[in-house]
Amino acid sequence: MAFARPTLSDLIVRAFADIQSRLPDSDATLRRSNLNVLSRVHSAAVHGLYGFIQWLATQIIFDTAEAEYLERWASIWKIYRIPASFATGTVTLTGTNGVTIPALTELQRADGALYTVDADVVIAAGTAVVAVTAVDAGQAGNAATGYALTLTTPIAGVAATGTAGVLSGGADAETDNALRSRFIARIQQPPHGGAKHDYEAWALEVAGVTRAWVYPQELGAGTVTLRFVRDNDAGIIPDAGEVATVQAYIDELRPVSLKGFYVVAPVAAPLAFSIGVTPNTAAVKAAVEAELTDLISRESEPGGTLLLSHIRAAISAAAGETNYTMTAPAADVTNATGYMTAPGAITWL
Repeated sequence: MAFARPTLSDLIVRAFADIQSRLPDSDATLRRSNLNVLSRVHSAAVHGLYGFIQWLATQIIFDTAEAEYLERWASIWKIYRIPASFATGTVTLTGTNGVTIPALTELQRADGALYTVDADVVIAAGTAVVAVTAVDAGQAGNAATGYALTLTTPIAGVAATGTAGVLSGGADAETDNALRSRFIARIQQPPHGGAKHDYEAWALEVAGVTRAWVYPQELGAGTVTLRFVRDNDAGIIPDAGEVATVQAYIDELRPVSLKGFYVVAPVAAPLAFSIGVTPNTAAVKAAVEAELTDLISRESEPGGTLLLSHIRAAISAAAGETNYTMTAPAADVTNATGYMTAPGAITWL
């Protein structure tokens, strides 16, 4: 039977009862009597102790422990919180031939995000492509290609604004829930020197990787293929640089006897919907779209199947929806090897 923490009122009543049982002629029930005040003060102190014990009980079990104690538990199994990582990429600058853009030159995005140049680059043929790294670690440093970056300090012979390529690889520090999931997986599935679950665990140790799937012998006997996504990025499909990072990390850990190990990005397969909802309002449509997006993020995987019954259930779960019709999809959604369902356009009937 679970222990029920007594309320402050329960403790005060108990204190009154204890005093009266031992001092039947006392004035403990009088509001301003010394015994009344002492019983309330005592009850408040005991209530605080009960609260501490209740909190402590959640720390001694690792599936409920909070950050500090969770990290301590996980460290015993050599599982450590993944720190935030820095976004990297390239920026194309224009200017006068022969002008050097020095390392640590600072460039700024319109929203204030800062990047520094990794190494000296000399302008040739009017342009220079410089490698840059975000000043602050985290997902906020990522950006799609085409963003303008401006020099914070002008350089003679160099245009003030350049054009960024893809800036990627930035990830926030691992959350408590993600750390807890990896820690529990480590306990339930101990390392086996290259078992299927080892590859998944290794991939999840890379900053930004949130889900991974392993396919033994997909490319022949003695091979392993791994696919992963980054759910916290603007687009979950990793780019070439992020794939290379995971490949390099696992190559240092995997068995050397493996004939071939390949990290590849899944291919998004957008799923189009044709849906009519009742009531036909913007709020209900937005709720349906949010439910479908959540369903796909939870159940989509490379080469997997998204069940029609689950799609229907997601629509029915949308806030405010009372009825609907759907003409597409009309059956379970299956994907070829390497392809995974992604949210597509919704045609409202």
